[in-house]
Amino acid sequence: MMKSLLQSIALLLALLGLAGCQTTPSSETISKAPSPVSPQPVIPEEPAEAYVFSWGNLPAEVANPRGGATRGTPVALAEPRQLPLATIANTEDPFEKDRAAILSLAGDYKASFHFLETMGLFSEHEPVRPYHSWSTEQVRILEDRVDFISLQHTLVMYFQQEDGSVMGPMVMKHWRQDWTYQDTNLHAFRGTGTWERDTRSPESVEGAWSQSVWQVDDSPRYEAIGRWTHQGNRSTWTGENSWRPLPRREYSVRDDYGVMEGFHRIVITPTGWVHEQNNWKRVQGEASETPDYRGHELGIDRYELITAPDLSKADEYWEKTGPYWAAVRQAWKDVYSENERFSLKSKVDGRSQFEHHFEYAGKLDAGETWDPETGAAFAKATIENYLNQETDSTNY
Repeated sequence: MMKSLLQSIALLLALLGLAGCQTTPSSETISKAPSPVSPQPVIPEEPAEAYVFSWGNLPAEVANPRGGATRGTPVALAEPRQLPLATIANTEDPFEKDRAAILSLAGDYKASFHFLETMGLFSEHEPVRPYHSWSTEQVRILEDRVDFISLQHTLVMYFQQEDGSVMGPMVMKHWRQDWTYQDTNLHAFRGTGTWERDTRSPESVEGAWSQSVWQVDDSPRYEAIGRWTHQGNRSTWTGENSWRPLPRREYSVRDDYGVMEGFHRIVITPTGWVHEQNNWKRVQGEASETPDYRGHELGIDRYELITAPDLSKADEYWEKTGPYWAAVRQAWKDVYSENERFSLKSKVDGRSQFEHHFEYAGKLDAGETWDPETGAAFAKATIENYLNQETDSTNY
């Protein structure tokens, strides 16, 4: 079962990368041949080109996005909503407007991910392929304690086979976003697999919300303070400049930088919401006194509400595995409360941390009985095994 579980996880991560379908430029190579009557010099074939936003025409092999190459099944988009959302418009309280906006991020979505490197800051730089993938995922409200809201993303993917048949659904726990009102206790990414407590004054975070983002195994990624604004039919949250570890889509193809530095914004739309990113590619974090950058990228993640396919398999998964993941989250709360600073090992005995957690959750999903004491002990021991006093180059 363990081998099958890890193969399924690897398939989702590799094919989704996240994943989805890959677009193909429509331009064609034009071949010019000499006339059989009046021989002429052979004119070399002109390389096919395609337009790329901000770059103009590029060779087709560069313009063609990288990302997942599988075909997901068709989706049915929900009807667009009127803005502002009724839950936002029906209150005058700024705090309640913020809460309504955050809670509206939950739902069933087609999520598409688009990233483009807009410039390089070194002499040898050349344009690189854009990134595009998509998935279908459920965003569920995991907790709502008024001034704290936790939203859990779960991938639920159906794959279209070459013979027309459908494989799936394949279900996998994905990332999590936690929102905390007037948060004064943050942990900031410092580079090289290290996080450090960042204490803010109450005055500096008045009216603000932090968004903390967690990996598929509930280990940390980044945390930033930002503010919601509601103006007419526009509701947006804009985060401060922050550092983040490289995402899978980058560290799988790049090893010349180690920190994403930038700000991001969430916008409520009639069809769902959009996550905008503005990222500088920084070589090192705190290890470098003078920052050195490789380039810059823009990213747009679109979350479009859908009515099909059915993503309810995520509910079944969380009914069976939810208690274990709650134990994992509690173990991380203990790490945060007990450590001003900590680092994480990328691998222990050749295995990533997520493998252990997914193996344990997979047994529960397959029908094993949940034992709170044993499960909590396993979650705590697993996390402690990856804690490191030395810095490490941690990839996710």
